[in-house]
Amino acid sequence: MDNEHIQNWETNRWHVINCFVIQEKIPLKIVSSLSPREVCFFVYKSWARGRSNLIVIQQPQASASLGMDNHQNHEESEMKEAPVAVVMVPFPAQGHLNQLLQLSRLISSYNVSVHYVGSVTHTHQAKLRVQGWDPLLHPNFQFHHFPTPHFHSPPPNPNSSVQFPAHLESSFEASSQLRQPVAALLRELSPRARRIIVIHDSLMGSVIQDVASIRNAESYTFHSVSAFSIFLFLWEAAGKPVLKEAKFLEDVPSLDGCFPLEFLNFIASQHQFKKLNSGNIYNTCKSMEGCYVDLLDGLEIYGGKKKHWALGPFNPLTICYDKKSNPGHRCLGWLDKQAPKSVLLVSFGTTTSLTDEQIKELAIGLEQSKQKFIWVLRDADKGDVFSGEVRRAELPEGYEERVGGRGMGLVVRDWAPQLEILGHSSTGGFMSHCGWNSCLESISMGVPIAAWPMHSDQPRNTVLVAQVLKVGLVVRDWAQREQLVAASTVEKKVRSLMASKEGDDMRKRAAELGATIQRSMDEGGVSRKELDSFVAHITR
Repeated sequence: MDNEHIQNWETNRWHVINCFVIQEKIPLKIVSSLSPREVCFFVYKSWARGRSNLIVIQQPQASASLGMDNHQNHEESEMKEAPVAVVMVPFPAQGHLNQLLQLSRLISSYNVSVHYVGSVTHTHQAKLRVQGWDPLLHPNFQFHHFPTPHFHSPPPNPNSSVQFPAHLESSFEASSQLRQPVAALLRELSPRARRIIVIHDSLMGSVIQDVASIRNAESYTFHSVSAFSIFLFLWEAAGKPVLKEAKFLEDVPSLDGCFPLEFLNFIASQHQFKKLNSGNIYNTCKSMEGCYVDLLDGLEIYGGKKKHWALGPFNPLTICYDKKSNPGHRCLGWLDKQAPKSVLLVSFGTTTSLTDEQIKELAIGLEQSKQKFIWVLRDADKGDVFSGEVRRAELPEGYEERVGGRGMGLVVRDWAPQLEILGHSSTGGFMSHCGWNSCLESISMGVPIAAWPMHSDQPRNTVLVAQVLKVGLVVRDWAQREQLVAASTVEKKVRSLMASKEGDDMRKRAAELGATIQRSMDEGGVSRKELDSFVAHITR
């Protein structure tokens, strides 16, 4: 379906109510027992996947004149019975969009209605890049696309002295203008549910401030970084009191070079709204960061003592795909041909652009290591990922043909399914910028990390990965962030991770921690109990 047809479907989808669905080779598949919303998603996804043989027949007892207005009354009566409606308000950067989208999956699985809001551009981006599940097949989940002021979307500057993606700040400012449409949605939902729960990114506090004026609404702040990083910030602000848990705290890097002044001011502008929340949510697991979650629980911050919920990991923990009906990305087929734990994934996320010189050194180092690799070589996202040209990084002449011809490596220049790659049995390591999303995906899949921090919370995540959890090594120390990482260093670090006893030990620890994290989401596991507790709390 093209965009026009999709828009028409979104407008008219409620006309498809109480119907039989008949599909070739599926004799009379009856879905009339499903809710109207479930039927709509079934039909929508079938058409979207090109199943032109799909026929929808209205049930005889359904009135032929049934239209939008009648269904809206039906929808309203259903909504009035709903105990709770959850509204997700993400920050418009990929790592933030993805985390709240994955949390939406978890909460909607409890038969709770979830509304995911954002600008047209960023909501479409989140849909396009989701991994491990299909939001359009979840009847309790709904996207809301709101207009924002036009924003400038310049390309990233790989030669900037600070690696932070300052080129995204226009899109950040534009999304901070979503207050009115979000407030309108909350007021629309308020009479239809006993309670409205707003879960918002910590950087979107100004957008949800009208929660305070809605009688049955309450908000929870989602922190997109590790509990370790949050605790460090608060511990430093408190003057670094002596703690028995402070073994690794004195050695952490400062925040120098992590953020530009403009973004620090933006963070400060959101701080005042944190006093409005009823609690804090983290994408982490007590099996991994329990010490720091407990320390946060003991602090009185943001106007009082608030509850802290560790609900992660948000990402799916089981990755399955049908190779016949859905072969997936080409890199997955390449991985199928490799030995177990033999491939290094190289990816620096969606907010990092390396210089041409650094790309060349990295390329040479990977080749000289003689280890198998998949290198996701993309430029950092622009504010609008759908606009304009994208820089194509230059590699040494003949490089891709040479490493590809020997079956040694695969260079991927488009969007790659990182979670599926990390979950593949052939993946044995991950060279990463150590964004928290990537750290969690890697650790939960039992894959050790070669940490190469670039900005933001990444230097401190590196300490957590390499020193606290001992499931990774450091490629470039933060103190040397302005220095070029030579090919010889890349080669040495890759070999250490992929072809040494040290690397094997890290792989073993990562596998053990990953298994522990996966068990935590099983029935009775610590993360499952935490999630059960949170859902019970918001639906009380």
